[in-house]
Amino acid sequence: MVSKAQGKFLPVTPRKVRLVLRLVRGIEVPRAQAILSNLPKGACEPIAKVLNSAVSNATRTGAWSAEQLFIARALADEGPMATRYRAGPMGRAMPFRKRFCHITIELDGLPHGS
Repeated sequence: MVSKAQGKFLPVTPRKVRLVLRLVRGIEVPRAQAILSNLPKGACEPIAKVLNSAVSNATRTGAWSAEQLFIARALADEGPMATRYRAGPMGRAMPFRKRFCHITIELDGLPHGS
């Protein structure tokens, strides 16, 4: 692992984030950034922010460039759930849950043969 970045308490459901993370897990960083910028999903924006943070952490010392990195691990864990209420039939209140997630992205260096 070269670098790691986490985004916590993001207002996107983990299920929707995992759909996008499956597309970018295990590929090179420039290709993943291109996929995230062109994919019409709402979860792409927070994932791109966390990915750019991980790239910034890796390239800070100058030992790595973005082209030498790939996404080794990408996780979307559940965060806290906030309960809100919506009007229901016969004057009742129907609860629904606003879900949050924690995104973790770990980058690693490409093997020299690639």
